[in-house]
Amino acid sequence: MVVTAAERTPATGATPTERFSAATAHEAAGRIGALPARIRPAYDGAEIYGPAYPVLCPVGDNLWLHRAVAEASPGDVLVVQTTAGAEYGYWGEILSEAARARGLGGLVLDGGVRDVGALAQVGFPVFSSSICINGTIKDPDAPGRLGGPIRLGAYRIARGDVIVGDVDGVVVIPRDQWPEVQKASREREEKEAAIIAEIRSGASTLDLYSLPR
Repeated sequence: MVVTAAERTPATGATPTERFSAATAHEAAGRIGALPARIRPAYDGAEIYGPAYPVLCPVGDNLWLHRAVAEASPGDVLVVQTTAGAEYGYWGEILSEAARARGLGGLVLDGGVRDVGALAQVGFPVFSSSICINGTIKDPDAPGRLGGPIRLGAYRIARGDVIVGDVDGVVVIPRDQWPEVQKASREREEKEAAIIAEIRSGASTLDLYSLPR
């Protein structure tokens, strides 16, 4: 099932205009949005920042990922829910090249990827819950969905929600909360910069945070 343009939640305005770390966004949002810790960068240096394009993918089948690459808009981050997907390599070099050519923003997959050495060379940001060599099929009749809400861990992810991913993990922020989170993230970074300056001048974290001795 492909969610039509009329049914999609518009992503307009959800594209972040400033970059913050995943940890900063998580804290600024009130410690919400952290996706399962098993979802990690597939290679060193991968970072993701952009609006979510949700994909529901059947187990052991990656046809819906090929469809997603063709349907998503430039800048979109594919966020993929699978069932028992860790033992399959849904994504590899070919799909990374295709996604980069279309200008997509990255992949967050609760499932396996392969061709990891090549993924790093392509440079398309990939986050996954496993690395697995097992191949997938492409069944045209297998059920799946593009653009509709999915769930990863404790969080429902809708089209246009903001995805932030780096070496610490991946965070999802509901698109209607993003302006407030962006402001709070900026304030948090300024506050932490001031704290670091005081630490470098000899201050104790116990005093700075009013912690018991």
